[in-house]
Amino acid sequence: MARRRAEPSILLGPILYFRGEQRDRWWLSALFVLDGEVEPDDLRVDGVTLPVPPRHLTVWRRRHVWRFDFAVPRGMRDTDVTYGFPDGPRWTIIVPGRYSFPRMAILYGSGMIALESPGGASIPAPPQPPSLWPDLVSRHAADRYHLLVQAGGQTDGDAVLADAPQAAGLLAAVHRLGPPRPGLTEELMNAGFERMLQFWSGAAAADALASIPSVMMWDRADLGRLLAGAWSGREDGDAASRSLWPLIAAARRQIQLFQTASVADSPPDCLWGAAGGTLSQGFVVGEVGLLALDLWSDRSRRHLLSDRDWSLLPDWLDRFSSCRHLILVSGGPLLMPAGAVSDPSDSRPAGLWQRLGRLLGGRPGTAWSTRWAVAGRHADRDRLVHMLADFSRRSGCRITIASRGLAGSAGRGVLRGGGLEMWQLYAPRFTGDVHPDWRLRWRARLAAMAARSGRTPAHRFELPIFAEGGRTLLQGPGWIACAFDGKGQLHARWCLPGDPGHYAQAI
Repeated sequence: MARRRAEPSILLGPILYFRGEQRDRWWLSALFVLDGEVEPDDLRVDGVTLPVPPRHLTVWRRRHVWRFDFAVPRGMRDTDVTYGFPDGPRWTIIVPGRYSFPRMAILYGSGMIALESPGGASIPAPPQPPSLWPDLVSRHAADRYHLLVQAGGQTDGDAVLADAPQAAGLLAAVHRLGPPRPGLTEELMNAGFERMLQFWSGAAAADALASIPSVMMWDRADLGRLLAGAWSGREDGDAASRSLWPLIAAARRQIQLFQTASVADSPPDCLWGAAGGTLSQGFVVGEVGLLALDLWSDRSRRHLLSDRDWSLLPDWLDRFSSCRHLILVSGGPLLMPAGAVSDPSDSRPAGLWQRLGRLLGGRPGTAWSTRWAVAGRHADRDRLVHMLADFSRRSGCRITIASRGLAGSAGRGVLRGGGLEMWQLYAPRFTGDVHPDWRLRWRARLAAMAARSGRTPAHRFELPIFAEGGRTLLQGPGWIACAFDGKGQLHARWCLPGDPGHYAQAI
C-alpha cells in the first residue's frame, strides 16, 4: 500500500529522548503528535546516511503519535547536529564528544501549575503561571546541555483529575471503591493527553524539548494527590488495589507514552524494568551512570519495589561498576533530615523535631529519612540505602541522588560515615508561581535545624550551608546544572533566575 504524503500538522513535538550511547553513537528518539491520518515523511539527520522512517505508536481521537529512532555518530569534540523534515522545520542538538562527560540540567515540575500545601490542599496558581523554559533555553546557549533530566512533575496530576470529574469523584470515596465505571479511564486518559499537548507546545518549552534529549521519571505529582494517596496507601492485593488498578494503568499508559516515548508492548532497551511492569531507566555514558528508579508502579502501604525489582536491583547496580559516578533519580528525596517528614500512622514516640514537624504538617523520621518512608516502608527505605552504600564501597563508584526539593526548597544534603559519602541534590520547582505558605517555610527551617542533630551510630546527615548568603536551603524556581571536570568530579550549580547568588557544590 502506497504511503500517503502531505505536510504533517504537528500538534506536539519533536520531544527528544535519550536512549543511551553505544560504541561511538549517541542514540535518540523523537516523538511527534500529528493531527489526522497523514503519515509523516522520513526524518533527515546530519551524519546519518539513510533517512529515518517513522514508527506509529498509538492514536487517540485522531491524534496520531509517531516516533523516529536514530543514532548520531560522535566526533572527538561536541558537535552541533541538525535534524528535521526535508521540506519542513529543522532543529539542532548538541552531541558530546566520544570521551566527554555529559552536561545536564536537572529539573522538577516542568508541567505543574499549582503548589501543594503541607495539608494536601492545592494552592491556587495564576491561569498562565510563569515558566522558566525561556531562561533554560537562554542558559542552554551558554552551558550547552547534553541531557535534560526530569525528576517528576512532568504532568500536573491534580490538573488532570480536575478535568476528569468521574475519576476524581471515585477517588474521593476511596474507602467505598467499586469497579470503575465504563468510560472513566477514557476520561482520565483524554484529560492527560490534552494536558501534555497544552504544556509542552509553548514556544520556549518546545524549543528546549526539541534540542535537549530528556530522561524522565514520574513522581506522585504526575498522578495527582488523590490517586497517588490512594495508590500508595493500599494494601497489596486488597479490594482497593483491584479497583484502583484501571486508573493507575491509564495514568501509567500516558506517562509511559510521553515520558519514555514508548508503549507497553514495545519498550526501549533503556527501560530496564519494563518486563516487570515498571518504568525504571538506566544508562551508562562513558564513566557516568544514570539510573531513574521507578518507585511508584509497585508502591503500596508496605512496599516501594516489587520482589522482582528487588532481585534485579543488584544486577542493575553492577552495570555501573565501571563508572566513576552514578546519578540516581528518585523522584521524591531519598535522604533528608528527620524533622522534614512525618507519618500520622507512625506510633513510635516522637522526639522534639518530630513533634514540631507534625505541628507544621511534616512527617517524623530518622537521621536520614524519606517523604515516602511511612511506617510500613521504613524497611524498604533502609534496604535501598544500604544496598546503594554497599555498592558504592565495593565498586568505588560515587553515588549522588537527585530529586524534587525538600519542604518546597532547593539545596543539598550529605550522608557520611562508615567509609561512605552520599550526596542528595534537591531540585527547585521549575514552573509555577512559587510562594510557599508559612508552614512550608517553617518546615524548611526546621529541616535545617534537624539536620544539625541528625546522627546515628554509623552515619551523620547534614545540610551544608552555602558560602554565599549563609543559607542551607534556597527559595525560588529554577533547576540544577551539572557538569564534570577532567578528573570526573561532579560540579552542581543551582540556577535560580530570580536570585543573583552563586550556589554550587563539588562532589
